[in-house]
Amino acid sequence: MGDTVLYEVSDGLATITLNRPDAMNALDTATKVALRDTLRAAGTDQGVRAVLLTAAGRAFCVGQDLKEHISSLADGKAMSTVREHYNPIVTAITTMPKPVVAGVNGIAAGAGAGFAFAADYRVVADTAGFNTSFAGVALSADSGTSWTLPRLIGHGRAADLLLFPRKVSAEEALQLGIANVVVPAESLAAEATAIARRLAQGPTVAYAAIKASLAYGAGHSLGETLEKEDELQNLAGASEDHSIAVQAFLKKEQPRYVGR
Repeated sequence: MGDTVLYEVSDGLATITLNRPDAMNALDTATKVALRDTLRAAGTDQGVRAVLLTAAGRAFCVGQDLKEHISSLADGKAMSTVREHYNPIVTAITTMPKPVVAGVNGIAAGAGAGFAFAADYRVVADTAGFNTSFAGVALSADSGTSWTLPRLIGHGRAADLLLFPRKVSAEEALQLGIANVVVPAESLAAEATAIARRLAQGPTVAYAAIKASLAYGAGHSLGETLEKEDELQNLAGASEDHSIAVQAFLKKEQPRYVGR
């Protein structure tokens, strides 16, 4: 997948690591292509039951590599990256039938923040932070931020952070609902891995159904959502893991899920 994005699978957990630490994991074309293709691979890999998206160095991702971007403005193709890279990356995160945990080790800005917002769960280092950044360089929101951020913190607060970009500390991110949990920076890797590994050992079909239910309910009526819940509950109820869970409950044992 390339050196700028690392991919490792262990015991059902795929760890995807942005690996341009000297550039604060800024997104040049090679990195965007590698991240898009790696996420797609994780989404279709039957051996993967959960994904941890994290980064090397002191930043999670500062967004678009502006040095590369400015050279692309001259040929008029700079903004094609939204359709070619950012949209597919966020689609891969939000639609893969397995949970995605973002281990936010440092600043997440612009598209980097968008990728973290798109994840199902965010473990954030106490030294990290978020910045939408887009308006600061006279751009609109991308990377799904106009969809994910209002759903995390509400329309008014999302508008505030998009119109007046600023750094949101880890503590404030927790208060707003952006961060699910904040941990000491030195234990971020261990804590994020532990949470992602717990999901990788859980009932994968049920997690996929929960993820699909949340996405569906965000844009549909109660009646439509109830119908969708019925459909997805039947899918989860027919899974091997549901049978395992019920039998373990009756035996007063811990279930050992198989992910199907």
